[in-house]
Amino acid sequence: MGHFLKLGRRLHAWAVRTKITAGQSPSGKRSLLYRIGQGVWTVAWAFVVGSVLLVLVLRWVPPPTSSFMAQSWLKALWAGESASFRHRWTPMAAISSHAALAVIAAEDQRFPDHFGFDFVEIRYALEDQEEGKPLRGASTLSQQVAKNLFLWPGRSLVRKGLEAWFTLLLESLWSKRRILEVYLNIAEFGEYTFGVEAASQRFFNKPAARLTAGEAARLAAVLPNPLRYRVDQPSAYVLQRQRWIERQMRLLGGSAYLDRL
Repeated sequence: MGHFLKLGRRLHAWAVRTKITAGQSPSGKRSLLYRIGQGVWTVAWAFVVGSVLLVLVLRWVPPPTSSFMAQSWLKALWAGESASFRHRWTPMAAISSHAALAVIAAEDQRFPDHFGFDFVEIRYALEDQEEGKPLRGASTLSQQVAKNLFLWPGRSLVRKGLEAWFTLLLESLWSKRRILEVYLNIAEFGEYTFGVEAASQRFFNKPAARLTAGEAARLAAVLPNPLRYRVDQPSAYVLQRQRWIERQMRLLGGSAYLDRL
């Protein structure tokens, strides 16, 4: 928590400097600059404290929904669609270890080792971009939880900055297992289908605790774009990606890999 306190002190020092600078200006300008400085400091400090408290509470309390779920519901409401949302919070103990391993194998194989950002994958993505290849994602599970739980889609600098902030909070205040547990409960696996329990019930008619390695890999295979790729009607690409994920799960050492979390 030390770095959060340092940030607060720096914001306060900035506000004080603004006040001092304003003291050397005409009274009207001085008052305006002082109010702006104080307002910025108050808002920034309130955001820092509020976000820390929110993440800290969610370390133990299951999130009732996520930002992405709420946005999806609002879009359906705006479009006049009678969407049937599927979501059921399920603790990690009631989720097949195959499902946990499959999303790591598919999305973030360095998950146990990094602090929210996989700089190796970021370097690879930048090198691919320089070579003219399509831009590919390098987001970790932690970054995806930060984005899906608190933010919105997009690539703006503001959104990316907030994603980085919440990623650091998650890595500082939650365990790796908690990050993975929340990811498995809020990831979208199909239209209006959020969380591995809802996906397992919808596509395989069984609880997430009974998912096989192949079924878990199939679910993980659609994660790059669950609205384009289908679990129930898999394309050749999805089936190919499923086989690749299953191989990666074996190469990682199977469910024993999760002991590193």
